[in-house]
Amino acid sequence: MAEARWYVVHTYSGYENKVKVDIEKTIENRNLQEQILEVSVPMLEVAEMKNGVEKLADKKMFPGYVLIHMVMNDDTWYVVRNTRGVTGFVGPGSKPVPLSEEEMTGLGFARKDITPEYQEGDMIVVTAGAWKDTIGSIQTINEGKKTLTINVEMFGRETPVELSFTEVKKM
Repeated sequence: MAEARWYVVHTYSGYENKVKVDIEKTIENRNLQEQILEVSVPMLEVAEMKNGVEKLADKKMFPGYVLIHMVMNDDTWYVVRNTRGVTGFVGPGSKPVPLSEEEMTGLGFARKDITPEYQEGDMIVVTAGAWKDTIGSIQTINEGKKTLTINVEMFGRETPVELSFTEVKKM
């Protein structure tokens, strides 16, 4: 299988998050998780002054653009290109050009080869995010996305939660 690379997609201004959500729904519906690994709208935290009070706000780094980590083939190209709000891939004509490693590092998407020391069934504790301090058993591991899934109890029943390798530690 070809290697997944980062591509830039041009969208209508203000539609970046909608495009992200629509592509993620399509990935799930068409079972393309192994081909389209991640959809990202890079955000930058900036300080703003409003009514004399400084507040932190998230601003899009690249308004009108979405980054997609995917394996380029006819199916994935078609899915992304025909998503409502997408005007096309960045590149000459209809040929998408992937971002280089240097460009990704400059954007803060440095490639981190994290090798998981986890196995399915291991007990882990969540160290960051909304599920911090939650303890769970690993159900699945996705090395391509660098994520694992645990079950947590929510509203009286088990619910799967996907977490990054960097958000957990082994008990």
